[in-house]
Amino acid sequence: MGEGKYQTIALLTLGCKLNYAETGTYERGFVQAGLKVVPWSRGADIFLVNTCSVTATSDAKSRNLIRKVHRVNPEACIVVTGCSAQLRRKEYEGIPGVARVFGCNEKSKVVPETLAIVHSRMEPRVATDFPVPPCHSGNVFAAWSSGERTRSFLKVQDGCNNYCKYCTVPYARGESRNVPVAECVANARKIAALGVKEIVLTGVNTGDFGRSTGESFLQLLQELNGVEGIERYRISSIEPNLLTEEIVDWIASGTKFQPHFHIPLQTGSDELLERMGRHYDTRFFADKLAYVRKAMEGPGKPLVFFGIDVMVGLPGETEELFRQTVEFLEGVRPSFIHVFPYSRRPGTPAAEMDGQVSEGVKKERVAALEELSSRLHAEFVEANRGVHEKVLFESTDRQGFMEGYTGNYIRIRRPYEAALSGKIVDVTI
Repeated sequence: MGEGKYQTIALLTLGCKLNYAETGTYERGFVQAGLKVVPWSRGADIFLVNTCSVTATSDAKSRNLIRKVHRVNPEACIVVTGCSAQLRRKEYEGIPGVARVFGCNEKSKVVPETLAIVHSRMEPRVATDFPVPPCHSGNVFAAWSSGERTRSFLKVQDGCNNYCKYCTVPYARGESRNVPVAECVANARKIAALGVKEIVLTGVNTGDFGRSTGESFLQLLQELNGVEGIERYRISSIEPNLLTEEIVDWIASGTKFQPHFHIPLQTGSDELLERMGRHYDTRFFADKLAYVRKAMEGPGKPLVFFGIDVMVGLPGETEELFRQTVEFLEGVRPSFIHVFPYSRRPGTPAAEMDGQVSEGVKKERVAALEELSSRLHAEFVEANRGVHEKVLFESTDRQGFMEGYTGNYIRIRRPYEAALSGKIVDVTI
């Protein structure tokens, strides 16, 4: 960028893998324009904060983080984007130090307009031609994360049309739309060129891929499977009704896609599933997991890892309905439960429903499911003992040890050996 005051940038991300993919794309644009990325705690000339709004706590963390970076450097240019910024734009515009807030339809403007703001504050001698590459496709911002040697988050889809009664995501990210298959494949090739071996597909409603281009999610998976250099794929999250038997059968036929699925359940009560506008019941969910296990497991094969989202304290969740959730989870036996308390979001139908659950009760129920999750995960790992698997080891030296994950997402630890970083190694669990 030439000489001047604004030479460094710190990028801070809250929330989901999708946010990390988008931040990675912003980072590449800023670096190409000549900025140096630095840790936020050391101070920076520019701060970019990518916010989250999945709960009220997420909103509060986003606001507090912006105030914290402003204290680190009161003269810095702070720009804000993400879901919380979309939903509460005026609040963020009023925080000291914030120069610009970008909503969900302005992601492609984040890099060029931030650079324009910076230029307007710099001396006239500074160059004005910032080389910012195009980074959007139609009305969806294509993105992928970089910086890790082992894996990258590749955004393939954005937005959601479900409008579940408790959720603000459709209001924050808009309607379901996707990056074209050809562009997803092109971005996967760029990731492979960096030496990255694993890609995690991300989206708001990933399995809804194809709504805006007329393509299918299975078509995307098949095309990505042929990208040379990428050895493993994972699907970050997929709704149970969108993980079709056709997709499962294809993955099980021998592909780069791993036996690892993250599937939102939200509650094990059919009454609450219907009340919240979910598109399945518990029998459908259980049958789906059973189908995947039958298709992908067998003698000598690793067990399928199922991560399941569960929300406790939804409006109307009585002790009996919570007990139904616990019993359902005991029955389907996921490998991990991502537990979080229901957060009352203004403007959503659930916020006005009767039967709001106290924070104290939510806390007790979260603790109960976290304990269940720990037990189920330990049992899952033990059930895989003796199975031959492959581990992709990460580059971080953790006090003389290194870690990596098997295809079915079991963490393996071994003495650090630099030559194994970013390599896939045969192990016996």
